[in-house]
Amino acid sequence: MGINDRDYGRYGYDDGYGYRDQPGLHFGGVQSVTVKIVIVTAIVFVVQLVFRAPPPGSWFDQLFALHSDWLFAPWGLLTYGFLHDPWKLWHIAGNMFVLWMFGRMVEDRYGGKEFLAFYLASIVFAGLFWSLTVLIAGQQATVIGASGGVSAVLLLFIILYPRVTILFMFFIPMPAWVLGVFIVGSDMLGAFGGGGGVAFTAHLGGFLFAYLYYKSGIRLMNYLPTGAKMPSLKRRPKLKVHRPENQEDKKKLRLDQLLEKIAASGQDSLSSSERRELQKLSKYYKDKRR
Repeated sequence: MGINDRDYGRYGYDDGYGYRDQPGLHFGGVQSVTVKIVIVTAIVFVVQLVFRAPPPGSWFDQLFALHSDWLFAPWGLLTYGFLHDPWKLWHIAGNMFVLWMFGRMVEDRYGGKEFLAFYLASIVFAGLFWSLTVLIAGQQATVIGASGGVSAVLLLFIILYPRVTILFMFFIPMPAWVLGVFIVGSDMLGAFGGGGGVAFTAHLGGFLFAYLYYKSGIRLMNYLPTGAKMPSLKRRPKLKVHRPENQEDKKKLRLDQLLEKIAASGQDSLSSSERRELQKLSKYYKDKRR
């Protein structure tokens, strides 16, 4: 493998993770956890289309949706986040577009495993928050959709990057924090206004989880078994033990180790010395290509 076949040998490498300075629209590779979530959700939606039925929905939807009396089907606290209205394409399209747009940068910040744990936990938290508000109101209801988890991802992005310019409705530029005030305010008004068929309280639950997650500084992966592994959608090559024989090989090996650490745990996992080391190695290979 030549130096140009490696990530840090390609145009656009940003001394971190990914290809952030390349021009144009990037869809990301299958290795992204965000993309994997979108793919899994799309597959589930295809299954929903196969069994599609008029309201209250098919047996598949009823089995995996979240019911306010979820004690009789507790798995619904998680599975509802992968279901969408099979009669409304915009439901899944809107959620997955927002997740894809903002989830990748949050994933880069925290790493793939931690991002997946955050997304799944936010779905469960949003579902619990929604069911609590429904029970307090003395009602019985059912909810489906990834909106709770997507709302958490969106707000966490806004908290992390409040001054990034976002094109609201694709043409209105505004700082991310302004968008945050707008969407949280809109959902609060929607929740107090009766909902109108939209689970606004699930959105608010997602917002609350993102805020608590950021303020607490916890890392969910610290509470999971260390042997937990992310599923892969591609075959991995057989590992070979590489023993560096010279300084050049040692540099390449060390850079690979740092990049793998970023891919697994995010840029924040690097110590200050490792960040300096990464910058020096990246500069070394950039200068070498000139």
